[in-house]
Amino acid sequence: MNVITRPGLRYGRLLAWLGVGARTVIADARRHRLVFVAFGAIWALALTRVFIHHSPILPVLFNWTASLPYRIVLVDHRPAPLVRGDLIVYAFDGEAAERDYPGLKRQPFFKRIVGVAGDVITVDGRDVLINGQHVGRAKTHTFDRRPLDPIAPTVIPPGHVYVQGTSADSFDSRYRSSGLVSTADVVARVRPLL
Repeated sequence: MNVITRPGLRYGRLLAWLGVGARTVIADARRHRLVFVAFGAIWALALTRVFIHHSPILPVLFNWTASLPYRIVLVDHRPAPLVRGDLIVYAFDGEAAERDYPGLKRQPFFKRIVGVAGDVITVDGRDVLINGQHVGRAKTHTFDRRPLDPIAPTVIPPGHVYVQGTSADSFDSRYRSSGLVSTADVVARVRPLL
């Protein structure tokens, strides 16, 4: 015997099932209020960072990449001169943001200042030197197989810095498509916590 169901009956069962699920979630939320509030706050901050404001707005920044060994840093927005060795967060504005990876435009990057205005950048093959000191080797391609060119030899102009991560895979000033960082794009200096 074939059972013929009416579309209204099917939708009624679906709505009843959704209602039971919603009541269960609400009951769980009441019982575990702190957990739901914590998860809600984390999601709200993450969505704010992705869709509204890319630069760090909290005094603590979490680093999920291998470009520097620090995972948690304290963000310091106080104005101070940038010097070699400072850890900074800057809004990425390199050539790659325009051409290859538009999603990187104005995203916060976390690196160490290796070169300052007046320093001489030279390139020997794929080895990059600042003032004659070896600072890194440029890779030949990105993780998605796009070719990478090393930065062009130059003198770092005023208002710019050369930044670099500690990882060989760090996307930094070693590459032409990342380039030098304008000091106007520096959001803050950071101090490692962990």
